[in-house]
Amino acid sequence: MSRLTRLAAALALAGSALAVTLPAHAQAKEQYFPLQSYRVGPYAAGGSGFFGGFIDYLQLVNARDGGVNGVKLTWSECETEYVVEKGVECYERLKKGLNGAPAAATNPLSVGIAYATLDRSTRDKLPLITINHGRTDSTDGRVFPYVFPLQLNPYSEVSAIVNYIGQRAGGLDKLKGSKIAVLYHGSPYGKETIPVLELLAKKYGFELTQIEVPHPGNEQQSQWLTLRRVKPDWVILRGWGVMNPVALKTAKKTGFPVDHIIGNIWSNSEDDAAPAGDAAKGFISITTHPSGSNFPVLKDIDKFVVQPGHGNLADPKRFGNVYYNLGVVNGILNVEALRVAQARFGKRPLTGEEVRWGFENLNLDDKRLAELGATGLVQRLKLSCADHEGGGAVRFQQWDGKQWNVISDWVQADRALLRPIIEQSALKYAQETGTPVRDCAKEAAGTVAAK
Repeated sequence: MSRLTRLAAALALAGSALAVTLPAHAQAKEQYFPLQSYRVGPYAAGGSGFFGGFIDYLQLVNARDGGVNGVKLTWSECETEYVVEKGVECYERLKKGLNGAPAAATNPLSVGIAYATLDRSTRDKLPLITINHGRTDSTDGRVFPYVFPLQLNPYSEVSAIVNYIGQRAGGLDKLKGSKIAVLYHGSPYGKETIPVLELLAKKYGFELTQIEVPHPGNEQQSQWLTLRRVKPDWVILRGWGVMNPVALKTAKKTGFPVDHIIGNIWSNSEDDAAPAGDAAKGFISITTHPSGSNFPVLKDIDKFVVQPGHGNLADPKRFGNVYYNLGVVNGILNVEALRVAQARFGKRPLTGEEVRWGFENLNLDDKRLAELGATGLVQRLKLSCADHEGGGAVRFQQWDGKQWNVISDWVQADRALLRPIIEQSALKYAQETGTPVRDCAKEAAGTVAAK
């Protein structure tokens, strides 16, 4: 072989070596969070608050800690307007990561989008996080390994509300013969709890009326006239966006006492109560987390993100409100899942499949919550192969015309009652779709052996 030929061969070999694609974690020392957000439309208040808090927490981890074990967090947003079709388009566009940084999990904050991307997410091995909402039977991780309705699924939500009404009556046995009405958003989210409420009504003997409010909910006169005829003792408001203040204003017009309306987890923010003005004073709602900015983690966000001018909120007055704080909570849970997974798989950017393991082994006890500066902001949370909810408790708060005041201790859902229903629904789904059911005990044994 001539010298020229050898040189040409060497150059060709070098060129082929340069063409080799490096692993994702070698291309970028970053972990990507794809955000199917919504900042316009009738649900903009919830979306902008939640994603603002989520992004600010990711910014805090980067600015204060240099990322998670040296891995910087990155993200991009895709506007869905809370429209399912756009949410699916955003999912497909973002799922493969960004500039070599692998996607950790998706957080659409929409039941409709979550339902539409559930199978895709499972197929792509990318965790789907539906904090405080989503498909209730996805609590059963044996059937839904990649879906996590963290903290509070819809069945737990209404069970806790009924338990609270029972407490107010002097015991659940006192509910017999009482009247409870439910005003629900006309969407998959709103309709999710219809069957379990019917079950609770049968169990405790109360008369149940369930009334749909068509999306987006800015006209409710006929629904409240029906409620005036029914004369319920309590109204459970399962609203979203503009539906909530309209419900409170219309209730006042029809003479229903607002302090006997209990808002669910998506009817519990300052953005739901304040626009109703005086009509909202006395309104009760549930919450998994309080509003306020006195928590150490919020103080750190203010110090490292907001004060330097990097805060994500367009209106800084919303800092520390209910939706913003939920975004912070969601950020904590996502980042902690990544941290747990890194402890097993290495301090590097992880695949969605690896991050899924982190979510499934998340255990936030009092010690860890204190370290995170989140004591009182986040409830104790322990997930497992079989349980992708992990919490199931709420507190109740009341609007005084200016702010929320917590008026109860933690009220737990009847998880013993709900679990068989969840399992039955999940196993039915598995049978209909041919989805394999995981053996959690076997997987646990395999994990121990691997260690």
